[in-house]
Amino acid sequence: MNKQHLNESVERILILHTAFLGDIILTLPLLQETHRRFPNAEIDFLTIPPSRNLLANNPIINKVIVYDKHSRNGRIQQLWQTGRELKARQYDLALVPHRSLRSALLIWLASIPHSIGFSSSAGKWPFSQTVDRRNDLHEVDRNLALLAPLGYEKTNPVYPQLYFEAADHMAVEAILESSLTERPLVAVAPGSVWATKRWLPERFAGLCDRIYESGMQAVLVGGPADAKTIDNIKAVATSPLVDTVGQLSLRQSALLISHCRLLITNDSAPLHLAVSVRRPVIAIFGATVPSFGFYPYGPQDRIVETELNLDCRPCGSHGHHQCPIKTFECMKSISVDQAYDVINEILQNEEYNEPDSIGG
Repeated sequence: MNKQHLNESVERILILHTAFLGDIILTLPLLQETHRRFPNAEIDFLTIPPSRNLLANNPIINKVIVYDKHSRNGRIQQLWQTGRELKARQYDLALVPHRSLRSALLIWLASIPHSIGFSSSAGKWPFSQTVDRRNDLHEVDRNLALLAPLGYEKTNPVYPQLYFEAADHMAVEAILESSLTERPLVAVAPGSVWATKRWLPERFAGLCDRIYESGMQAVLVGGPADAKTIDNIKAVATSPLVDTVGQLSLRQSALLISHCRLLITNDSAPLHLAVSVRRPVIAIFGATVPSFGFYPYGPQDRIVETELNLDCRPCGSHGHHQCPIKTFECMKSISVDQAYDVINEILQNEEYNEPDSIGG
């Protein structure tokens, strides 16, 4: 099928990605540009249960299909049932950023006539076309490359776009009102699924204290799984903290970040939430490295990482639950001063833009 005929005939499109939350956020530019390329087509998005909140109210998406790859009903049964559902929807085109064998099997079961995935996918035989996944590109641009066989060329930066509802605004306004502070806010996201991606709690506590001493207020952002990390920070910090961990949805956390001067975070999903609401990001990289392509890429964003030349770094593509060589030097060697200096660098930049509103 040639490009011209495909462009004229596409009525229903599937985008499939079932990886981590950050990966899903970084797939939104692909969704947005697909809609721009095919403005009259219905676009469905298949993803994992935690990502539903990010996508459910997106006006570009016709249907969010939730695929629970850890279903108690059995992985084979879930795969088969989902594949049958996809086949019944009769898609003309599938775009598959996820490189897992499971994703390939779903495309195969769905019998989609035209599908585009990466040549490095674990299962690429169902794809009618493949593209190379370039290591020298940001993940957003790697995903957008899936549109290249359709004649797409990126001309401007494309940032993820989230959409908020009245309930989101109400939840965030309640947090801002209850914080009882007139100080400008700085969002702090100290969590991560992987322990080796987390900067030390005592360093985050020290940074929160420095933020307070400078006349601002730290706001802790994260999900229920981050509660222990937050407790460790609160046990050490001497300044008052606004703790929102576990109180807000992903969308609401992004909206809260939009009210803050900037976000300081580990290499984790909040990094990409901040990019989606165009707030400056300071991302702390330890076990992983920015060259993997998951760094913040806004014009004011900054990276903080060890100044040591460590042969062990990076120790993996995602990080680990403990340091493989038991030193954790990649994070221990990053000081509070190092991170705080970058905060000042951003805030003193002539191009820095204040958030639309500051909590109080």
